[in-house]
Amino acid sequence: MFHIALFEPKMPANTGNIIRLVANNGCKLHLIEPLGFDLEEKNLRRAGLDYHDLAQVTNYPNFQDFAEKMQGKRIFACTTKGSVHYDIPKYQHGDVLLFGSETAGLPAEILNAIPLDERVRIPMMPNNRSLNLANAVAIISYEAWRQHGFSLINN
Repeated sequence: MFHIALFEPKMPANTGNIIRLVANNGCKLHLIEPLGFDLEEKNLRRAGLDYHDLAQVTNYPNFQDFAEKMQGKRIFACTTKGSVHYDIPKYQHGDVLLFGSETAGLPAEILNAIPLDERVRIPMMPNNRSLNLANAVAIISYEAWRQHGFSLINN
């Protein structure tokens, strides 16, 4: 399937919702520290309901450690600064969908290391800043899965 990576997420409810999402769409979730919450936080557990045991979640102490583990995989930066609509790339099983924090997005040094054609964005109305992180993850991850006929292949 696909990998979803959250760079320094701040809001436990968003991460909890994404844990529930990956339990249902088969993606693997990667959390890149520092996190803005404790993984045992009540809001995280509540948002994820009883799906925590069904989700594959891995933590990384920093982006460098994460990037080393993902070496050889395509990493798509999912960002409002993207130049390509999220439905244009032909996603491959094993691709990584990387999302920045709710408050700051992805830092320039990470964003600039990703090729322009792998910086994707969700179209929005003019002058709006961004969508909720959990909603953005759902939209893009389901598009990647849709392109593969919602097959249940795991990578």
